[in-house]
This record gives sequence, C-alpha cells and structure tokens, in this order.
Amino acid sequence: MNFFRGVMGGQTAGPQPTGAETIQKLCDRVASSTLLEDRRDAVRALKALSKKYRLEVGTQAMDHLIHILQTDRSDSEILGYALDTLYNIICNDEEEEQDMMASPHIPVSGRNKIVPVPDENTQKQEEDLGVLFTEKFLRDSESVTLLLTLLEEFDFHVRWPGVKLLTALLKNQCSQVQGVILVSPMGVSRLMDLLADSREVIRNDGLLLLQHLTKGNAAIQKIVAFENAFERLLDIITEEGSSDGGIVVEDCLLLLLNLLKNNSSNQNFFKEGSYIQRMKPWFEVGDDNSGWSAQKVTNLHLMLQLVRVMVSPGNAPGASSSCQKAMYQCGLLQQLCTILMATGVPADILTETINTVSEVIRGSQTNQDYFASVNAPSNPPRPAIVVLLMSMVNERQPFVLRCAVLYCFQCFLYKNQKGQGEIVATLLPSTIDANSISAGQLLCGGLFSADSLSNWCAAVALAHALQDNLTQKEQLLRVQLATSLGKPPVSLLQQCTNILSQGDKINRRGSKVQTRVGLLMLLCTWINNCPIAVTHFLHNQENVPFLTGQISENLGEDERLVQGLCALLLGICIYYNDNSLENYTKEKLKQLIEKRIGKENFVEKLGFVTKHELYSRAAQKPQPVFPSPEQMLFDHEFTKLVKELEGIITKAVHKSSEEEKKEEEVKKTLEQHDSIVTQYKDLIRDQDAQIQELKEQVSTLSMNNEQMQTQITQQQSQIQQHKDQYNILKLKLGKDPQGPFTQGEGAQVNGLNTEELGQLREEVEELRRQHTLLHTQLSEKDTLINTLRSGTAESQTADMAAGGSVDTERLRELELLRSQVQSQCAEISQLQTERQELIRRAEATPLAPSSGSSADDAKAAELESRLAAQNTETERLKEECRGLRERCAGLEQQLATAQSTVAIEQTEKAKLQQDVQESKKEQDDLLMLLADQDQKILSLKQKLKDLGETVDEDEEDDLDARDLDEDEDDD
Repeated sequence: MNFFRGVMGGQTAGPQPTGAETIQKLCDRVASSTLLEDRRDAVRALKALSKKYRLEVGTQAMDHLIHILQTDRSDSEILGYALDTLYNIICNDEEEEQDMMASPHIPVSGRNKIVPVPDENTQKQEEDLGVLFTEKFLRDSESVTLLLTLLEEFDFHVRWPGVKLLTALLKNQCSQVQGVILVSPMGVSRLMDLLADSREVIRNDGLLLLQHLTKGNAAIQKIVAFENAFERLLDIITEEGSSDGGIVVEDCLLLLLNLLKNNSSNQNFFKEGSYIQRMKPWFEVGDDNSGWSAQKVTNLHLMLQLVRVMVSPGNAPGASSSCQKAMYQCGLLQQLCTILMATGVPADILTETINTVSEVIRGSQTNQDYFASVNAPSNPPRPAIVVLLMSMVNERQPFVLRCAVLYCFQCFLYKNQKGQGEIVATLLPSTIDANSISAGQLLCGGLFSADSLSNWCAAVALAHALQDNLTQKEQLLRVQLATSLGKPPVSLLQQCTNILSQGDKINRRGSKVQTRVGLLMLLCTWINNCPIAVTHFLHNQENVPFLTGQISENLGEDERLVQGLCALLLGICIYYNDNSLENYTKEKLKQLIEKRIGKENFVEKLGFVTKHELYSRAAQKPQPVFPSPEQMLFDHEFTKLVKELEGIITKAVHKSSEEEKKEEEVKKTLEQHDSIVTQYKDLIRDQDAQIQELKEQVSTLSMNNEQMQTQITQQQSQIQQHKDQYNILKLKLGKDPQGPFTQGEGAQVNGLNTEELGQLREEVEELRRQHTLLHTQLSEKDTLINTLRSGTAESQTADMAAGGSVDTERLRELELLRSQVQSQCAEISQLQTERQELIRRAEATPLAPSSGSSADDAKAAELESRLAAQNTETERLKEECRGLRERCAGLEQQLATAQSTVAIEQTEKAKLQQDVQESKKEQDDLLMLLADQDQKILSLKQKLKDLGETVDEDEEDDLDARDLDEDEDDD
C-alpha cells in the first residue's frame, strides 16, 4: 500500500522516485501480479500518469496495456482503465481539449476558464508523438481487431473509451486503420451498431468515428451505405429537429456528405431509396427569419451542400438529371426558390441557396422553365431572374453573392435555347417596355456602368445568352443603343468596340483590364461561328487597326492577357470570314498580321491566354469561385472555347494563299458532295416513305386475301356437301322407279327409325341411371348389413338371439334382391348391345329399302315390351328397397338400445370384478399376517420348552384346528 500511496501522491520518507521509475514499477506490477485487484490498481495509476508522462507511459506500458485487453476480458473496470490510458497517449492533448470544450454531452469543469494556447513547435511535437504511438499500436493488426471486438461490449466504461481510442487512431493513421477494418469480418457492421446505442454519448461519438472512417475510402463508404446508414442518419436528423437541431445534426450531415461526395454508387442508392423526398422538410422556413442561431446556419449550409452533391456538374450526366427530376417532382426545387425569395435569410445561406438552385436547374429544361416562372413577392411582382440580376450589377452587394447570381444565370441558360431567346428578346426594340425593368436592360446597364466587376459580370452573362446559338447571335445585331441626345443610335456591337478602344476613360488600371477582358470574351463568343457578325465587326473601319495595334505593342504583364484575347478575336475574324468585305478578306488580314505583327509573335500572344494562371483555375469547374474581385477574369465556358479555337486559328494564320485556295476547293467539293449526299438522302427518304406505304398496302391486301381464302374454303366445303347430297339422291332415284313418291316414303321410314332410335337411346340412359342408383342403394345396404352383423354378434353375447333370426331373414331377402338386380343388369347390358347394333345399322344404311323396316319394327316392339316389363320390375324393386330401408331403421334402433344395455352391464361387471380383486388382496394380506403369527407362536413355544416350561398341548391343538378351519374356508 505504501507503493501505491507514493504513486498516487502520498507523502513518504526518503528520496522520491522519478516518473519513469514509477511507471516502470507499475508496468512490472501489471506484468507480474497474479491478483486482478493489483493489476487493476496499477493500470489505474498508469491512467493517472498518462497525460503528464505521456512519452514514458506510451513507451513502456503500451504492450502491457494491449496484453491486459487480451487477457482480462472478464473485468470491465480494468478494460476501461486500459482503453483510457491508450487513448491519452495516442490522442493529442490539444485535440482532446478542443473536443471536450466543443462536446455538448460531456460535462467539463471549468469550460469557461482560459486555456493557454501552445506554440507551434509544442503542438507539432505532440502530433508527432501521437502518430508515433499510433504506428506502434498498429504494428500488429490484431490490436485493431481486438479493439473492434471490445466495441461489442455493452458496458459504458468499455464501449465509450473504445470508440474514442479508435477515433484517435483514425485521426493519426486513417488509411492503415481503414485497411484493417475493411478486411475484418463484420468490422464495419460493428461500428454501425453504435448508431443504434441508446446512450447519446456513444451514438454521437460513433458519428465522429464514422466520419473519419469514411474519408476517402469508396469501399467503406459503400459498405456503410448498404448497412442502412442513410435511413438511420435521416431518422436521427429528424429526431434532433432537422435544421433547428444541434451539433448532432451537423455530424450526421457531415457523414452523409462523406458517403455521397464523388461516390456515384451511393448517390444512385440514395436516389433509388427515395431519400431525396425526405430532404424537403429540411428547407421549410417560416415568415419570421430573424435571429437564426449559428448552429442553424451551419446545419442549413450543410443541407444545401448535400443537395448540391447530388446534382453536381462533376457527376455523371444521367445521374444528375435523374436527381434534378426527382427534386422537381417532390417539390424540393420549389422549396429552395421559396428560401431564395424570402426576407430575413442570412447572407451566406442566401448565397449557398442561389448556388444550390443553380445546379438543380442546370441543363434541365423542366427545372429551367419552372425557375423562369418564379416571381419575387414584390409590388408589382417581378421575375426572380430580374431581381437576381439587380443584385449582380449592384456594386454594394457582397462579392460572393454577385458571383452566385452570375452562376445561377449561367446555369439557367445552359443548354436552354428557349431561355436564351427570352433574354435576347428583352433587348430588341420591338419588345422593350419602358414601364418595367427587364433582364436585357439590367445587362446593358451593367455592361456600361463605371464598376468594372459589373462590366465583367454583365459581359459574361450576355455571352452565355449567345452560347452555341447562331439565331440569337444574329438577333443581337439588331440591338440599337442611344448614347446621348442629338446623336444617332449605335449598335450594341459597335458600342462594345468603342469602349474597348476608349480605354482612357476608365480610371483604374486594374478595372481597365477586367472590363476589357469581359468585353473581349463577349465579342469572341458573339462572332464565333457567325460570319454575319464577323462582317458587322469588320465593317467598322477602326476595329482592325485597334486590334493590330494592341497586339503589336510591348506592354506589361497585365496587358499581355488583353493582347492574347485581341489576337483570339482577330483570329476568329480570319477563320469565319466569308470574304464579303473587299478590304478585309482572309488573305488581306493574314497579310496585315504578317506585316504589322508577325505570325510568330501573333501565335505567341495567342498562346499566352492558355498559359495564364487564372485560366487554369477557371477551367476546373463551372462555378465562378474567386478569392477577390481582381482575379475574376476568365469564364469556364470561355476557356473551353479558347481551347477549341487556339489550334484552328494557328493553322489558319500559317496557311498560304495556295493552301487557302486548295482548302476552298476542297470545301466546295465537300459542299458539292454534301449537296449530292443530301439529295440522295432526300431521295432515299422519299423511297423509304413509298416503300413503307407499299408495305402497308401489301399487308392490307394480304389480310384481305386471307379472308377471301377462308370464305372460298367454306364455300368449297358447302359445295362438297351439296354434291354428296345430290349423289345420294341421284343414287336413290336410280334404284327406285317410283320417283318422288318412293323417295318421300323412304324418308318417312328413316324419320320413324330415327325417332325410335332416339327414344331407345333415352330409355337406355334412364335404365343406366336407375342401374347406378340401385348399385348405390345396394352398397348402402351392404354397409348396413355389415354393421348389423357386427351388432348381432355383440347382441348374441348379450343374449340377443331373437334379433339375430330377424337379421338372417333380412339377409336372405337382400341376397334375393341382389340376384334380381344382377339379372336386370345383364338384361340392360343386352339392351345396350342391341341398341349399339341398331345405331350402327341405322348409320350404315340410312336409306335402306322399306323391306328391312318391318324387321326393325318387330325388334322395336319387342324392345318396348321388354322395357315396359323392366320398368315394372324396377318399380317393384324400389318398393321393396323402401320397405327394407324402414326395417333397417328399426333394427338400427333396436341395436342401439341393446348396445346401451350391454355397455351398462359391462360397466357393472367391471365394478364387481374390481371389488372381488380388492377382497382377494385383503384376504391374502390377512393370511400372510396369520402365517407370521403362527410362526412366532411356534418359536415362542419352542423357547418355552427349551427353558423347561410346560406347554399345554390343548392350546396347541386348538391353534392347529383353527388354522385348519381357516384353510377350509379359503378353499
């Protein structure tokens, strides 16, 4: 006890041992003690020292602690101490302190006191120490398997430290622990059981454990998902209050994000399981949106990210479109639009909602049409698109919000030619409404405002309205702008080039670059693949000199991007030039480049665009995400256009006139071939239509032919029948000279024979039914007779001789009836045979001469007489059967009475026999007693004689006489 008192801080005499010595003694005690109590106290002491002497405990005691986990499984207390000690030496102190301060479930004393912040070197040393001990623990993979087994223990003091220890291991060496758990049988399933624990502390720490377990491992993510994780997590979110819940909801949402992000299998499982529909209630917000807590903002932000994961542009196209369809059908998109137009929503939630709506509608025509119909709750109502664009061109709005609105507008126009046409239509003179603000007016206002970010956003938004839409590019050429009073209107294309050439009107250098880049991207998108727009652009005599001047100058780093875009714009003018302007044909433009710029210099300036750092960043994903407004230079769709055109323009510039002519000839030849192919295609299409029409006609005619063939077959069969009848009549007329009279007489005879045969057939059927009925009745009587016979045998045993004589008479009568019925059956069989013979003869000779009819009449008369006699006999048999049935009923009643009497007598007899047996048993017992007494008396007499006493012989004789009398009575 002195040893443990010293360990636990008690005062002892003499020099105090160092921490390392104390820990060594404790480890020896853990290894050598045979008593469980001693080992438990030693492990408890190691736990107390594990934070202060982390390095010493981890170095000396880890193997002993793992051995304790293996051997002392029966004692939950020592297991808890060992797990806590391992957790203290593996987990970093700073992380533990942060977890304790952040966790709402674990009471921490002094949570509000000031905790000193360690410096970076100390923190790094602590982290390195945790990684070191983690690697030592993981040297044997069985240690993790043992830990997984301990998690099955329900005891709180074992399960909770085990969860924390495994979480710390995952934090320090995630991939290695994941590999061990993945190959462990039922490893993931054991961890999923933590979510079903009724103790919230274990369940919530289980959520944190699963978060670290599912990071970056698709295989574990799939296993967790198929262990019904989605259902459990969504249930927990609902139980905790959805967006109004606490940190537990946040943990569930983070785990869901881990399971779904970049995992198409889990995303498909989530969609097929109808879990998207369960997300709709999360976004139901009330009218009063003031005073949102920080936790609610975090929860809703994660919920919006979860929706975005399901419809991310990086997903497979089919997967995203099916999720978009499901979100529209279940009303989730409508709910998001409600948040979008609500008042009082925090700015970061509004921004994330705009981004979420953007990706839900991106590329989905149905969702885009719905979004176009959404109106803001203003007076008068305005389309949601107009309200969002007002925020985008307003320089007082936050930068991230303006980027989100631009992304929403881009997604609304993505693969949406209908929406592109509606936006461009608001710029055309015929559709402008002076009393309302339209999307086109806002875009033009932003394009020419003093704010360079508004210029850039408006230019990019307008470029998306023209993306891959030749019709709208041509329509936008009609837009006229009034610059000032007294001056004629200029086209939108001309105004854009004027702003480019008048760069000195923009004050700030950075703004100048951003505005010019935006306008150049708009112009490149506009004239790309549109020869009419190229012609309009070249028609302005100032545009080409401006571009060549910009490209040829040696400017600073910032201006080189503008030079590259100018080279791209000039290259598009060359490639898509239709040579309609004599001064600016392809050849003349290339000559101009060669003289003023140089082909190599031109290609070098063009290539600078793709080498720019911001170009690579914008090409990664569609959403415009920039750390600051100054870095907002490139659009994602424009980067794809540059990548497509750079090689084409380079080849076009380097081509000579001869190559150009050859290419023109090849193009013309190809066009001719295309026209010929088109003609042949049209001809083949017409021929296909004619062939299809002819096939339909052939099918109709085939059906008609089949119907006609069927009718012909039926008519041929009818004709054959008529021929047969005609031949029969002809044959009869040839044999009978009397003509029609004889034929009518024969027909009359045949008619009579047919009627007689029909009557005979009916009578035979009636006899057959009667015969069946008699057989049934006979079987019933046989059964009754057997019953009566058995009853008679019993009644004879009970003195029932009189009833037996009566049954014998009845049996004789029944035997007589049976013989009669058998004779009747024989006669019926004979009649059936004769009937069959008559039918056969009648069918064979339907038109036999009248001489044979007399014999048939005689036979018919004989049959009728037999049938009459048979009917009479049958009636008599029925009467006898009826009388027998009544007699049998009486006999059955008598038999029942006799059986009841016999049963009573047998019961009484059994009673008497039982009494007799009991009396005999009692007599046997008495005889045994008497025999014993006699034996005793004889032995006593013998003893008396031996002692010299005189015994009275008379008494002995009396005893013998009495025994003799008893024996006689027994006999």
